[in-house]
Amino acid sequence: MTTRTQVAIIGAGPSGLLLGQLLHKAGIANVIIERQSPDYVLGRIRAGVLEQIAVDLMDECGVGERMHKEGLVHRGIELLFKGERHRIDFPGLTGGKTVMVYGQTEVTRDLMAARSAAGLPTVYEVGDSVGLNGFDGSSPVVRYRKDGQQHELACDFIAGCDGYHGVSRASVPKGAIREYEKVYPFGWLGLLADVPPVFHELIYANTDRGFALCSMRSPTRSRYYVQVPLTDKVEEWSDEAFWKELRLRLDPEARDRLVTGASLEKSIAPLRSFVAEPMRFGRLFLAGDAAHIVPPTGAKGLNLAASDVKYLSSGIIEHYRERSSAGLDHYSDRALRRVWKAERFSWWFTQLMHKFPGEGPIGQKLQEAELDYLVHSQAASTALAENYVGLPL
Repeated sequence: MTTRTQVAIIGAGPSGLLLGQLLHKAGIANVIIERQSPDYVLGRIRAGVLEQIAVDLMDECGVGERMHKEGLVHRGIELLFKGERHRIDFPGLTGGKTVMVYGQTEVTRDLMAARSAAGLPTVYEVGDSVGLNGFDGSSPVVRYRKDGQQHELACDFIAGCDGYHGVSRASVPKGAIREYEKVYPFGWLGLLADVPPVFHELIYANTDRGFALCSMRSPTRSRYYVQVPLTDKVEEWSDEAFWKELRLRLDPEARDRLVTGASLEKSIAPLRSFVAEPMRFGRLFLAGDAAHIVPPTGAKGLNLAASDVKYLSSGIIEHYRERSSAGLDHYSDRALRRVWKAERFSWWFTQLMHKFPGEGPIGQKLQEAELDYLVHSQAASTALAENYVGLPL
């Protein structure tokens, strides 16, 4: 069975759904193809700190109502080291900028609902059957199997929004892409629980036991993380053991305020920095995790995907409205310039806050000295705040 659309989008995560909604608003036909089921996609537990660009794009898509009602505007973060917390004031350091805490699952849910309400085509549960062909010429084709039947989708462009392990980047001929990667020697053990947050803003903790992060999804649901060795298994960590370890990494005030409870979800996530260059191959464009991964320390993953989608959607809309290829021709360079800045920030913040094997006591002392300088220097605090709330497009 052969059908046709203008843009084929591979992947129904937030970047693919966001791109699809922006193109739909501009009158550009698109089909999303996803290897998993909707429930599986919504079951992915991810962070949810949104820069203003992501908030603006949700509004532009017409799906921002619930986000503004339920999302939590954050005006700063707290850095904990040597047993004391120090606040980084975002508006005061950046001219009024803030971030919003709204879970990636909720972003995905809102975009899914909007796509369904508009009757836009999304093909779920195609498994590993997807093949991308012809994107090095003028007639790209996406082939896949659904319900035992072979399908062929002809299109003008393919947007690869299918993540690090997806078929899009893997379809690029060897030698056409250069990959840069750094794998960190630890992971984050995360626990989600229906308990009130320990504090109304995120707490990033540097301790001699390792990193910890106190975050939240809502006023009644919290997400906590502790740094663990890559050799640890989630089954080895009972809820009781997690809460005990987290408590040891907090300051006395936070320790007293910590409310514990049964975990809704618990997992260990490895950390890596990864970039694939370029992000365009003929009529195939990579976006989001298909092109780059950042450590979650800087809260940049979803926001980088949003900026990719902003650049890519603008280029595609320009192509159809103005018959100009300028936006698409410059997509990779523009996106990568922002990607590398976010990669640098996420790498730096990860280096600063985590305990690295083999560094010993001097490593801890050097981190504490840098943190002391950071919180007492307006210039250094401003650099952190500017990067955290999001650099300009």
